[in-house]
Amino acid sequence: MNKNEVRGKARKLKGRLKEAAGVVTRNRRLEKKGAAERTAGAVEAGLGKARRKIAEAVTGIGKAIKR
Repeated sequence: MNKNEVRGKARKLKGRLKEAAGVVTRNRRLEKKGAAERTAGAVEAGLGKARRKIAEAVTGIGKAIKR
């Protein structure tokens, strides 16, 4: 896991908590902010995963060339 994945997952969790707090308190604005933050966290985690997969592929290619 890289920094983007960790930050994204943390942001996603924070968004879920905000969204749940908004539902419980019937605060639509907090609920919407939480949903937006959760989505942004998912995007950031996905970006981090893509970066990691690309790095793994490049490393694999490099190792294959050395052989």
